[in-house]
Amino acid sequence: GPSGCGKSTALRMIAGLEDITSGSLRIGGVDVVDMPPKDRDIAMVFQSYALYPHMTVFENIAFSMRLAGKPKAERKKRVDEIAKTLQLTSLLDSKPANLSGGQRQRVAMGRAMVREPAAFLMDEPLSNLDAKLRVQMRAEITSLQKQLGVTTIYVTHDQTEAMTMGDRVAVLKGGVLQQVDTPKSLYESPVNAFVAGFIGSPSMNLFEATLTGDELMSGTFAIRLQDAAFVRRPGLRSYAGRKVVFGIRPEDLYDSSIESGRKYQTIPAKVTSIEELGSEHIVHLNIDAVRVDSGDPDAVDDFGLASNAVARFEPISAVHSGSEIRFAVDDAKFHFFDPETHLAI
Repeated sequence: GPSGCGKSTALRMIAGLEDITSGSLRIGGVDVVDMPPKDRDIAMVFQSYALYPHMTVFENIAFSMRLAGKPKAERKKRVDEIAKTLQLTSLLDSKPANLSGGQRQRVAMGRAMVREPAAFLMDEPLSNLDAKLRVQMRAEITSLQKQLGVTTIYVTHDQTEAMTMGDRVAVLKGGVLQQVDTPKSLYESPVNAFVAGFIGSPSMNLFEATLTGDELMSGTFAIRLQDAAFVRRPGLRSYAGRKVVFGIRPEDLYDSSIESGRKYQTIPAKVTSIEELGSEHIVHLNIDAVRVDSGDPDAVDDFGLASNAVARFEPISAVHSGSEIRFAVDDAKFHFFDPETHLAI
C-alpha cells in the first residue's frame, strides 16, 4: 500500500512492538496478543539494517546466540552455515562500514535466520538500495524464502516488489484491508478502483461514462460494448442510463496503425509525450474523457475533461510527441466500477 496506510504498524503489532486494541493475532494457531515479543518466535528485518557497527559480520550474525548462551562451537557452526547460504563467508571478519548496501542487507537477514524463527517480518528491507541492486536482492530474498520454507510477511509500498515476490498480497489503504489475493487475481480482478489503480505500472486508466444501451459515452466519444461484456458482468445491465466507471490498463491500448488485423474500436487522442524504453514506448495521451481518481494520489489525475491516458505501445510504433492519432481499445479488457462506492461491478 501507499505510504502511511498502516503497513509498518501492522507488522509491529505482529512483532508485539505495538499493542492491539481489539481482535486477535494468531501465529501457528496460537493467540499471541498477550505474549511478550521475545516469546513469539519471529524475527524482524528492518529497513535500516540495524547492524552493530563495532562488531564484525560474524559477531553481528551470532549476537542472539551469544545472548542465549549457546556454546562457541555451536555458534560457529550455525554462522558458517548461514554465511555460506548468503554468500558472506569471505566477509565474516569485516565491519559493516566496509560492506555494500546489498551485503549489509544480507547480514541483517543472516542475523534473523540464525534464530531459526517460525516467521520472518521484513519492513521495506530494500528501500535504501539503488534500483539495480533492488532487483538483484528481490530475486535473492525470494530464492532464500523458498529454500528456507519459512512464512515471511514483507512490507512494501512498491507494487512491483509485492507482485514479483508475494504468493499472496494484501493491499492496505488508510488502515483498511482492501483485498488479499494472488498477484494474478489482484491484477485481473481488482475488487475496487483503488486496487485497480494501485496494482500495475503505469496505473490503470479510469474514466467516467454513461451507459446508454450497449454504448459507453464519455466526453465526446462512444464505445460499443460487445455482448460478452454483459455476460461476464451481469450486474452491468442495471447501470443502463446511469454513470459507471470503466478502466483499461495501458498494455490494453494499442496503436491502431499497427493493429489493422484486429477489429478494435478506436478513440482519437493527441500524443503529449513518449518515454522510449527500448522494449516498449510509454505513450502519454490527451483524450476528451472524464478521468476518475482511484483514491491513490500517485496513481491517476484529478477529475476533468481533456484528460490524460497512458498506453504501452510496441517499439515499432511510429507515433511521436504532438501527433494526432487514433488508439485502439479492446472492450473485452475493460474493468467496471460503481461511481459512488468504486467497488467492482
